[in-house]
Amino acid sequence: MVDQMSHAELRAALEWQLEMGCDEALAAHPIDRFALPDRMPAPAAPAQAGAAGPPPTPTPMAPGAASLDPDPVTEAERLAAAAPTLEALREALAGYPWCDLRLGAKSLVFSDGRPGARVMIIGEAPGRDEDRQGKPFVGQAGQLLDKMLGAVDLARDHVDADRAVYITNVLPWRPPSNRDPEPAEVAMMLPFLRRHVDLADPDVLICMGNHACGAVLNKRGITKLRGHWAEGFGKPVLPMLHPAYLLRRPEAKRHAWTDLLALAKRLKP
Repeated sequence: MVDQMSHAELRAALEWQLEMGCDEALAAHPIDRFALPDRMPAPAAPAQAGAAGPPPTPTPMAPGAASLDPDPVTEAERLAAAAPTLEALREALAGYPWCDLRLGAKSLVFSDGRPGARVMIIGEAPGRDEDRQGKPFVGQAGQLLDKMLGAVDLARDHVDADRAVYITNVLPWRPPSNRDPEPAEVAMMLPFLRRHVDLADPDVLICMGNHACGAVLNKRGITKLRGHWAEGFGKPVLPMLHPAYLLRRPEAKRHAWTDLLALAKRLKP
């Protein structure tokens, strides 16, 4: 099978593995997974009869107080609603303790581009390069996205405010090995994303890929959704194929070009 692949196909397959987090083929030193530690822990001493005394009497719980742990989604809604600015929203996300993705990520990837731009792009989640740089869409898929935007005279740093874009993701932290977002993670981040859209206040939203469409439109099936205008978060929404998908399926770029033309037509004064 490998012998039948072209150089370009082999390179694309390798770049896809890098995007998925497979960035180390061999470790610097061998690791014996079956080796025992130098010292085994000593067994616990048996408890002496009568030394511990009677077991403590459990404290009765008040009726209706089954758990004092806050609901992560409710707390996300409270924190997001209390953020008056994008910077305050970023700080609220940074201080949100219930999403475990933050424990394995290097960076909080909040946004890039110009706040207040007419176009706001929503992706899925940061990848390896995004996690390292702290900005969304900076890897291979991000470079392709910049070329796509440039084809219709848009850019995240365009000198003309009307031609600028603003970019974020459903998840602000990289999932381990670039796995798909889990429903619980999306549910926790959804209030922050909705507030993000409210504060950025774009004219249109671009949902890149299935997971962005699932979060904003509550719909999946990007190959059927793409190119058809919808509404989400009170904004016009255009679903598009994710640039990472286009890297794996270059023949689908013709669909992306059609969608870009539809976006350019929508933005005309």
